[in-house]
Amino acid sequence: MGQPTHARKQTDWWRSAVIYQVYVRSFADGDGDGTGDLAGVRAKLPYLAELGVDALWFTPWYLSPMKDGGYDVADYRAIDPAFGTLAEAEKLISEARELGIRTIVDVVPNHVSDQHPWFRAALAAPPGSPERELFHFRSGRGERGELPPNDWPSQFVGSTEPVWTRLPDGDWYLHLFTPEQPDLNWDHPAVRQEHEDILRFWFERGVAGVRIDSAALLAKDPALPDLVEGQDPHPFVDRDELHDVYRSWRSVADVHDGVFVGEVWLPDPERFARYLRPDELHTAFNFSFLSCPWDAGRLRESIDTTLAEHAPVGAPPTWVLCNHDVTRTVTRYGRADTGFDFAAKAFGTPTDLAVGTRRARAAALLSLALPGAVYVYQGEELGLPEADIPLDRIEDPMHFRSGGTDPGRDGCRVPLPWAADAPYAGFGSCDEPWLPQPAGWPAYAVDRQQGDPFSMLTLYREAIRLRPAFGDAPLTWLPAPEGVLAFTRADGATCVVNLAATPAELPAHTELLLSSGPLDEAGRLPQDTAAWLRA
Repeated sequence: MGQPTHARKQTDWWRSAVIYQVYVRSFADGDGDGTGDLAGVRAKLPYLAELGVDALWFTPWYLSPMKDGGYDVADYRAIDPAFGTLAEAEKLISEARELGIRTIVDVVPNHVSDQHPWFRAALAAPPGSPERELFHFRSGRGERGELPPNDWPSQFVGSTEPVWTRLPDGDWYLHLFTPEQPDLNWDHPAVRQEHEDILRFWFERGVAGVRIDSAALLAKDPALPDLVEGQDPHPFVDRDELHDVYRSWRSVADVHDGVFVGEVWLPDPERFARYLRPDELHTAFNFSFLSCPWDAGRLRESIDTTLAEHAPVGAPPTWVLCNHDVTRTVTRYGRADTGFDFAAKAFGTPTDLAVGTRRARAAALLSLALPGAVYVYQGEELGLPEADIPLDRIEDPMHFRSGGTDPGRDGCRVPLPWAADAPYAGFGSCDEPWLPQPAGWPAYAVDRQQGDPFSMLTLYREAIRLRPAFGDAPLTWLPAPEGVLAFTRADGATCVVNLAATPAELPAHTELLLSSGPLDEAGRLPQDTAAWLRA
């Protein structure tokens, strides 16, 4: 039946890995203070090993004021006390590796926290000082400098807030996200040197890879001109000089046999592929597939485009259904609009969780059958829906910077349920979790799903265990009726997904390896169901 994924020996492990995203704050609370921590993760390593994943990607665990969920880093060489200590992180990395699980950490090179020593020194220094050259400080426009230096928009979709903040001394500083996240000046050699040192720091502690947040935003036009839509080059997105940064980073990674995955949101496939050239990043997230509606034609187009844009540079594609920034898959697939768009997020959007769950199960088999690496966001393997967070408990700055119209991202970040009958569904033993869990959360608990052969958790475990059957072979599409996706890979391993309204006949096969739901009485594949076959 195949070896567990985490037991496979593979030099280029990252090319076909199953990588589990850990949002530490919401994974498991080891000390009972209501916040997830490294002790909680360490205690759950056997669970992750049994799931069969190859690596864990940790969202930022560094010292941070948590103004943006840890993506406002004050010190990359210290673990935030809410999560634990550096010594604990080192133990976690080592203990996971003993179980065959690698560790990927997150870096946020576009900006730092306003509590970072560099920015505190810049605020204490006068205009024009060397300390301010590490950031983007400028005089304002207008007769008295009362207007921002340019008209750039916030990178929080829907935000009406400016990206410049004025100081009492008259200078303005740039922050594409929140005022608590000042943008670094990547033309400054000290900024480049510091980040290469940070990479070395973590590679030397045993991490196998680094995920790069907002990877296309670092470089800015030194003149900081106004934004002219459609003008090339863009003043702060996907600038050519950025590739020199990643070539230098690649030389650091290669010394340590480390890998990079970039968060690169770009509509141009050719521009996207440049980041994946052999001397730059190893992989990048595939947001086309993540945001794609539950539609056979659209999904096939996304898959074909993704494979085509990666082929010229020899990079493996990545597949992801959900992460810590987007609506949970079960909820999204149960809506009338099954795609994802930050600009379309709104309170009170109705969903059919039964339909969404059926589709999410099928999508899990689809994504895990495709060539390349797969990312699984914590809780997806439990079929968790998006939670409705009470207004007085919302913490996400995206909500506040939208003027309260965007529900924010907290709904996909609710602490996980581990034990149905324990306080707070087993997340922690003492204090209330930092985000409230919905009333129905215990029904999704790990201990409820462990022994259930039809649970989402069992499906994910089986799919990850059987995934090696597809091998490293490319994808070949098979003839299929409208609304049905069918493809084969190594040794006749075949995936069929029925998105049509009527049951679909399965192609000839010798074995049904796995299905996301039962076949009908005639052995056909029902609507919104996927099956893995051996020809």
